[in-house]
Amino acid sequence: MTNLLITRHDKIGDFITTLPMIKIAKRDLKDTNIVVLVSKVNYELAKSIDYIDDVILYKDCIFKLIKAIREKNIDVSISAFSDTKLALALLLSGVKNRFAPATKIAQIFYNHRIVQRRSKVAMTEYEYNIELLKAYDKHIHQHFHKPVIEFKPEETLTQLEEFKNEFNIIGNYKYIAFHPGYGGSSDGNLSLDDYVLLAKSLNDKKNLKVVFTFGPDDTKSKEYLQSKIDFDCIIYNSKLSLIDFCRLLANFELLVSTSTGPMHLAGAVNIKTLSFFGSNLFASPKRWATVSDAENQSNFCVPKHYDRNLYKSIENKLHEIIDK
Repeated sequence: MTNLLITRHDKIGDFITTLPMIKIAKRDLKDTNIVVLVSKVNYELAKSIDYIDDVILYKDCIFKLIKAIREKNIDVSISAFSDTKLALALLLSGVKNRFAPATKIAQIFYNHRIVQRRSKVAMTEYEYNIELLKAYDKHIHQHFHKPVIEFKPEETLTQLEEFKNEFNIIGNYKYIAFHPGYGGSSDGNLSLDDYVLLAKSLNDKKNLKVVFTFGPDDTKSKEYLQSKIDFDCIIYNSKLSLIDFCRLLANFELLVSTSTGPMHLAGAVNIKTLSFFGSNLFASPKRWATVSDAENQSNFCVPKHYDRNLYKSIENKLHEIIDK
């Protein structure tokens, strides 16, 4: 049995882009135990995914990190993202075959360096990650089944019923979620006022529930939106775990958001997304598209000072998606 470690120890969306390669590795690499190394925010999510056999929590202390890796008896590592600390920890923990992109100073600590030049954006992030797996085993098949996070129907239904009970919802509706994800800059995102306008434009649609979702860091944007909203909608301050949030999202028709963690979670459960990206190539959907089916994605590059024509085209696309 080979112990294969796949590492991605940064944000939610970054980890989601590794799931296709992890899923392929579990499917195609026989007699292989799949271990992942992730940051704290993704730890419980990674433990909940059935094609991941074991999870290591990234440690800030390099000595603790070395100990955690060494305890898993890793034979091969593939780092979708690396820094010097991780690269050195993999070397000192005795991993014999260490694969990583040939970038940054960290590459000197890897003995399999793959030239990718991701800055040229020749493919999406998850496709670059699959290329790393192909460098380890050229026989893998790069196509994968979607969604990459999948649930039994009763699991998603239970999560929806809890949501409906919380907001006293009776009956069946289509749920359209808006996650503004406003971090103080409008580059690559709509303004909060335009999120309100978008949601309000659906006000006359029947059998539809508009849901604004907010995470723990969205207090200011939530307060602002609440002061502006003058129509029926649900303000949902999610305290769910990431895996339970995915179970809830799987019941929704559409998520409207900027390119952020919830967008990638929605892509992971393969629902429709209407997404806003930065206008430069590196921040564009050519690099950061979700791992969902292409027909479920509607992507817009939004410059910092966008005009009303762009807003109107986004609104038209929203209504086109809903009316289908």
